[in-house]
Amino acid sequence: MGLWLPLWHRERRLIHWSPTAETAASELSPSPTSPPHSPCGFNQLADPFGGASCVSRIGASLAECDAPGMARFLVKFQRYLRRKPIRFFTLIVLYLTAGSLVFLHAGFTGETRVLENAPVTHGGPGAGAERQDSGMLPPGKESKGTTEYLAMARRYGTWFKSPSKEAPVRSKGGDYGGTWSRALKGRHVREKEKEEDRAKYVGCYVDNTRQRALRGMSFFDYKKMTLFRCQDNCAERGYLYAGLEFGAECYCGHKIQSANTSDTECNMECTGEKSNICGGPNRLSIYRLELAQESARSAIFRGCFRRPDNLSSALPASRAMKNMSVDRCVDFCTGKEYPLAALAGTSCHCGFPTTLFTLHEREDEQLCAEKCSGEEFESCGTAKYFIVYQTQVQDNRCMDRKFLTSRAKQMVALASFPGAGNTWGRHLIELATGFYTGSFYFDGSLYNKGFKGERDHWRSGRTICIKTHESGREEIEAFDAAILLIRNPYKALMAEFNRKYGGHIGFASHAHWKGKEWPEFVKNYAPWWVTHTLDWLKFGKCVLVVHFEDLKRDLFVQLKRMVSLLGIAVLEDRLLCVEGQKDGNFKRSGLRKLEFDPYTPEMRTTISGYIKTVDAALKLRNLTGVPEDYFPR
Repeated sequence: MGLWLPLWHRERRLIHWSPTAETAASELSPSPTSPPHSPCGFNQLADPFGGASCVSRIGASLAECDAPGMARFLVKFQRYLRRKPIRFFTLIVLYLTAGSLVFLHAGFTGETRVLENAPVTHGGPGAGAERQDSGMLPPGKESKGTTEYLAMARRYGTWFKSPSKEAPVRSKGGDYGGTWSRALKGRHVREKEKEEDRAKYVGCYVDNTRQRALRGMSFFDYKKMTLFRCQDNCAERGYLYAGLEFGAECYCGHKIQSANTSDTECNMECTGEKSNICGGPNRLSIYRLELAQESARSAIFRGCFRRPDNLSSALPASRAMKNMSVDRCVDFCTGKEYPLAALAGTSCHCGFPTTLFTLHEREDEQLCAEKCSGEEFESCGTAKYFIVYQTQVQDNRCMDRKFLTSRAKQMVALASFPGAGNTWGRHLIELATGFYTGSFYFDGSLYNKGFKGERDHWRSGRTICIKTHESGREEIEAFDAAILLIRNPYKALMAEFNRKYGGHIGFASHAHWKGKEWPEFVKNYAPWWVTHTLDWLKFGKCVLVVHFEDLKRDLFVQLKRMVSLLGIAVLEDRLLCVEGQKDGNFKRSGLRKLEFDPYTPEMRTTISGYIKTVDAALKLRNLTGVPEDYFPR
């Protein structure tokens, strides 16, 4: 093949340059001004069968050169393919396709073998990766049954029951090696085994938005929901049950609070794996998670609060505990499906945040600093001042959402510069009102996470407000009112840069921050921050300005202002429910911090000027200026 392939390529190049092969050949003949040619008129190639092979001019017969029988065959084959080049490429494609199929078939059927007397090695390139994928221990530390157990523990944590004590059966045919092939071959089987080990199917249950069958944490993914993912999320939070509904919704809980129904009514495939069933319309496929007894349930410290006036109404469930501890009270309230656990000396109280117990007026923690009887290093409050924790139970009083039953009377925009918290604002509004929000755009990742109004046209009138980053006069005047969300430009620019290069909850890489992308981004986006705000203040109708920082600091008051503009009457208990569910699925973790200041002195000077311009524009309209933490940076 090495004899004719270079010739074919070169001849094609020359023919492309001249109208005909004959003309190309004649123009290649020596001339007084032409460089010297090889004896054959084109090139001199080494004969792969020994000696030099004289290659004739283009257009002449290559068979005239003296070559062995194999060379003659290759010459004829070259001439055949030269007439129809497409056949050559077709053969190449068929060859590669056949090779790929053989390779894949060998992998999935476990055809990889080692010689009988060949030792099994654990070293070499990629050995560590193979052991990690297959759950193997380092050399000398393997033991019976540990392979499957460690692989399971890595994926699902330490809360699984230990696997069977039976030794694994070795495959036939001396298949002692080929870890990668075995992993491919047994992946589906192992997943089924893990599913059986970590969760037991209970049945199909009735569910509805008013009274959930499982009243713990919930999340949606309309593209990639799987049994594993739902069960993992519920188990990590200490729940006993995991339920899947509508092919894409996951619910967790400690007890099932609805009636069982026929399994045939759970008939929708999971969006992330078509081989499994994930409930149906208002039907839950429920699994009991096989948790270890030592599985801990995490809780969030809310603070020290004065005892409510009407204790039995504010915190309806209670129990006296001699050996009181935070874990015991939290576990008790979690089992009772309450989101709040209040410790009062030797009494544990459970309930919801309500107008009777708002958690808005925190007291000095020293007033609650009385040691627990069951744990001397913990504080358990007193009969007058309660230590309050938020359990992992989800407050479902604000989780129901739907489209508007009648067309909206006004088009309200939720306007912001990119990176100013628009998605978070939508999450809060949906929980507070119970209606979906729409978007001027379409973001599939947001739709898959539960923002169902993302697919609706922004003029459909079925959503309570419309997300937009637009700042042109025509786009602004299309709305009857607007909530203008403003954020510190230093934080907004960094948030949008992270979203652009790392996704909605990801982070840009160090190379992006240090490369040319960041300076170029600031140069283009920083002016937009100021013009966006000025345009909405100038052309917008009935604009309500909300600062992102104020919304974080005093969510209850600011969210109440936003809901009032939307014309929705909302009970305060629902807003209190939102406070406990405020983060949502699109909160970027604050754990990853840059070790350097990405803003140069020139950038800070420019942005400070933009902040002053916006501050002056707000005050000119008798509005509160930008928050104090905008100055100085």
